[in-house]
Amino acid sequence: QVQLVESGGGLVQPGGSLRLSCAASGVRMGSYAIGWFRQAPGKEREGVSCISESDDGSSYYTDSVKGRFTISRDNAKNTVYLQMNSLKPEDTAVYYCAASTIAGCSIAPSHYALWGQGTQVTVSS
Repeated sequence: QVQLVESGGGLVQPGGSLRLSCAASGVRMGSYAIGWFRQAPGKEREGVSCISESDDGSSYYTDSVKGRFTISRDNAKNTVYLQMNSLKPEDTAVYYCAASTIAGCSIAPSHYALWGQGTQVTVSS
């Protein structure tokens, strides 16, 4: 069964850090572009970051997380990570990872066909 499973979410104080993991089964993650998205209550799903399938692992970040979030992949573990530092209350959302067979990095949800179930991140004091 092909699936993505996110983990690592939780409750953290403002300024804190979390590392989200996106583990794949039934698919070799190194062949796919991977995106991270988030959706806060009452808001549309927002693209946060992506990493390409290419060997250079080129990546992209939405402006609101640049300098705070880092995406990386470990193909040996079939896992992609999102390191989130200096977290803010406005980062609170359900975070999803997604995989795409379309070449290149994109934070457009339509680029992705396979989605995980999401993990909750809450930033609050």
